[in-house]
Amino acid sequence: MTTPAFRLSSTVLGTPDPRGLASFYRELLGWEVRADREEWVVLKPADGGPGLAFQREDNHVPPTWPAAPGEQQMQSHLDIGVGDLAAGVQRAQPLGATLASYQPQDDVRVLLDPAGHPFCLFESA
Repeated sequence: MTTPAFRLSSTVLGTPDPRGLASFYRELLGWEVRADREEWVVLKPADGGPGLAFQREDNHVPPTWPAAPGEQQMQSHLDIGVGDLAAGVQRAQPLGATLASYQPQDDVRVLLDPAGHPFCLFESA
C-alpha cells in the first residue's frame, strides 16, 4: 500500500463572526480571501501555501490567557513574525487586537484577536 501524501491546507479558528475575524487577519497579514461564505471564510497568502480559515462557532468561548484552572484552555496559537515588533503591535491594535496583560517574554508580544484567540508577534528577519 502506498502512503498517501498529506499537506496542511489551513489552520481553522472558531468565531461567532467568521467574516469579521477574517477581515482582521486579512488586514494584518495582507492575505487574500479564497472562500467567503457566511459560515466559513478562507485566507491564503498570494504566493500559496497554508492559510487560515474561520468557522462560525455560535457558542465560541475565548480561551483564557494565561491559562487558568477551570477556564477555557488555549488549544493552539499563531506565531507571527514581523520585521519590527513595536511597529507590529502598533499596526495590530487599531485593527482590533488587544495587548494581553501577561507578557512572558521580552522579545515576544502576546495579543488577543477580536474573537479572543491569543497570538504572538515576534521580530523576524
